[in-house]
Amino acid sequence: MTAWWESLSATLRILYCIAAPSTLILVIQTLMSLLGGLDGGAGANPSDTSGLDLDLPEGGADFDAPDLSDLDYTDGSSHSDSTLFRVFTLQGIVAFLTVFSWSTIGAISSGAPPTGSIAVGIALGAAAMLAIAKLVQATSRLTENGTIDLKNGIGERGQVYIVIPANGGGAGKVMLKVQSSLVECAAVTRSAEPLETGASVRVIDVIGDTLVVERDEG
Repeated sequence: MTAWWESLSATLRILYCIAAPSTLILVIQTLMSLLGGLDGGAGANPSDTSGLDLDLPEGGADFDAPDLSDLDYTDGSSHSDSTLFRVFTLQGIVAFLTVFSWSTIGAISSGAPPTGSIAVGIALGAAAMLAIAKLVQATSRLTENGTIDLKNGIGERGQVYIVIPANGGGAGKVMLKVQSSLVECAAVTRSAEPLETGASVRVIDVIGDTLVVERDEG
């Protein structure tokens, strides 16, 4: 193994250092996506509320948060986000690095000059990133036009993709299966603890286009 590594050029060493972690992250993302919504179940108490009822254990205060149905939890973005924003997602960047590194390694190993190989790798990586963006956009459109009814996700389990702040303090992202389709949705929680990336959650309510989730202890 040491002899093989030492026989590589500096360019190939850098490419392998990019390829290995990006491929691992891509595999983990894929597994999270596939497994995140497989275990649907009963036990949730669905409701059709227009606001969150937050219980704060420390102060004992019980209050109703403002109506969340009309709020945009995407930090100023909307369903008409720019194409650039949709392209540069975590999934897209990981896909770019994975395809770029392995395709460049393959080209160099086949005898192509490094400069041309890198150019090919960048082109293929960019194509992969755009493909991921189109896939996410298509999923979003399915949700928007009513093909996917998010209320059918109540009671389903998913995985946190972007951290969800505690006590309805903002929205994160979750990935789950709704109507047999994998979707990425904005989500908030009533919990006093934030829900970290990778946490297993269950959908207990839907407010507009935002899911209300809680940690899945099952």
